[in-house]
Amino acid sequence: MSIALEKAAATESAASLATRCFNSGEAVLHIGGIPVPVLAERYGTPLFVYDRSAIDRKLDLLRALLPAIDVYYSVKANPNLAILRHFVRRGCGLEVASQGEFVQAVAAGCLPERIFFAGPGKTDKELEYAIRGNIGEIHVESFHEATRISSVCSRSGIRARIAVRVNPTGDVQGGAMRMGGKPAPFGVDEETLAPVVQMLSSRAWFDFRGIHLFVGTQVLDWTVLITQYRKAIGIARAVVAQIGRPLQTIDLGGGLGIPYFPGELELDVHRLGQEVESLMDELRNDPDFQGTHFVMEPGRFLVGEAGIYVARIIDIKLSRGKKFLILDGGMNHHLAASGNLGQTIKRNYPVAVVGKMSDCPEEKVDIVGPLCTPLDTLGRNVDLPKAEIGDLVAIFQSGAYARSASPLGFLSHNAPAEVWVDSGRDSLIRARGCAEDFMRDVSLPERRWQLAVPRS
Repeated sequence: MSIALEKAAATESAASLATRCFNSGEAVLHIGGIPVPVLAERYGTPLFVYDRSAIDRKLDLLRALLPAIDVYYSVKANPNLAILRHFVRRGCGLEVASQGEFVQAVAAGCLPERIFFAGPGKTDKELEYAIRGNIGEIHVESFHEATRISSVCSRSGIRARIAVRVNPTGDVQGGAMRMGGKPAPFGVDEETLAPVVQMLSSRAWFDFRGIHLFVGTQVLDWTVLITQYRKAIGIARAVVAQIGRPLQTIDLGGGLGIPYFPGELELDVHRLGQEVESLMDELRNDPDFQGTHFVMEPGRFLVGEAGIYVARIIDIKLSRGKKFLILDGGMNHHLAASGNLGQTIKRNYPVAVVGKMSDCPEEKVDIVGPLCTPLDTLGRNVDLPKAEIGDLVAIFQSGAYARSASPLGFLSHNAPAEVWVDSGRDSLIRARGCAEDFMRDVSLPERRWQLAVPRS
């Protein structure tokens, strides 16, 4: 793409996202009908803002186009308790990847039997906690993990509901970050699945319920997803033949992506829905799938576009011909936007000056945070309207894998606040963390701590 076209695409991206995701066509960015500068004044900066209506539009779309598939929100995308509670109130299950996420899921009001637990490194303590907590399913990632689950069940005297996560052969690879179809720590390789299924279906402590297939994340091509779904059906059919009964659950995983960068197109969920409907029609009268519960576990697709990161320009400097906008927050709050969470080549998230949404770009700038590292760059060579100290900068597509995937403790800066907006009403859903919070790690007794501090 030429520089001119990329400039136009990036400019269009921020403006179109403001309209499409937040119904904001004003010169000043609004979220849920509230001007972002009002939120920044009320809660301070930096902060994350999430719009309930943007989340609901995505959830309603999935349910309308894929009615045969139950939605389990993937907690890792954004574990804020208010967001989890909202999905639970909307009837979703939750997918967790640690004991901590299981605790959050239950605290959000989710019934334990509506929670699935996946992840390649579950400890015995986590497994026991989940089993005693009556979790819906534990997804086994290896033969060794299965034997550990059996031992935990034997010690606790509780039978566990389990499924097996499958790492399929490479013909279904796809997505920006591939998690299967190659050598991977995730799941049981398809070619070695049969003995694991034999063990899971024969031990008394196991209620073996189904399979889980999650090959990659950030998939924008519907053909990749439907190929993976059909692969899951093929694997399930082989497992059914082996155990002699239908499976209770088939977890099709997540992976549904959103466009971040110039040239990326939205996932065609309508076409995906048509193909899934055709697939379900094929299975409707198939005895191998009678009573089978189909699940998907999207995260980013549901919340990614619903959030923005807002920081204030605290300095502007010119260094050897390059202009830098220096913000009061950076990669410590939003590692993904800095390009340090899986990007090989740094590409810019959609970004805008909050109060100048309708202004034309006038200058090319680098957007950096306050940290003492060159990695703390949120945007390189970004075309923006002329900005001033005190202006607010918004980074779009920040509802997923932003705060929760960032090194909040780096350099002990304050952690950002999180704000929930619902039809013109705003609420603080996570208070701003203070630098003093890091002092809680000090374990020396008071007298020894005083002796350890040099006298001035």
